[in-house]
Amino acid sequence: MICVSVGNVDVRECMERLEGIELAEVRLDTMDVDPVSVRAIFSMPLRLVATCRPGRYGDAERLTLLSKAMEAGTAYVDVETDAAPGFREEIARLASRHNVQMIVSYHNYAETPAEGLLRKMVRGAFSSGAHLVKIACMVNRPIDNLRLLDLLRTKAHTGRLIVVGMGEAGRITRVASVFLGSPFTYACHDDDGPYAPGQMGVRHLKKAMELIAHG
Repeated sequence: MICVSVGNVDVRECMERLEGIELAEVRLDTMDVDPVSVRAIFSMPLRLVATCRPGRYGDAERLTLLSKAMEAGTAYVDVETDAAPGFREEIARLASRHNVQMIVSYHNYAETPAEGLLRKMVRGAFSSGAHLVKIACMVNRPIDNLRLLDLLRTKAHTGRLIVVGMGEAGRITRVASVFLGSPFTYACHDDDGPYAPGQMGVRHLKKAMELIAHG
């Protein structure tokens, strides 16, 4: 399954883009939103991921926006592994209250760490209450792809671990991971630019997945 990232638009266009998408990530950190507009977006009868990376909004504002998304019925909420402990714990508490699955995500835009560190990161994320864990790392060498995909061999993580290789050299992980146990992979909307190095448009990614599926 493909999760389509949507953002960099106003609220009206965001809602228009979401129509007909099976699973979408709403990048609140790229949009001008308030609690009212967030409620409108996440009240749509769709499977959505609420994501609000640090930067545009402070932690207090991010917490308010993500809280409104959970109240409105988002399927998933994303929180970073390096978020302040109190912030992450509050997101986990609210996710439990509203029956929302929490994605704990790790991003490394410089490199793919050693296997031992990656596995430690995954274990720590699950122990913090994550329903799903996302590991996204820059791929500098082909072996980095293998290191990321090898994380999916742990049976306990099947359907619960998302791995993403960033950069042009990491694109293969975005395609192969769903065939190896990742619940979904990410693509950007075809009318939008990538949110991470190497992220493909949804049409391009679908074609690549179909080539693998049908030989």
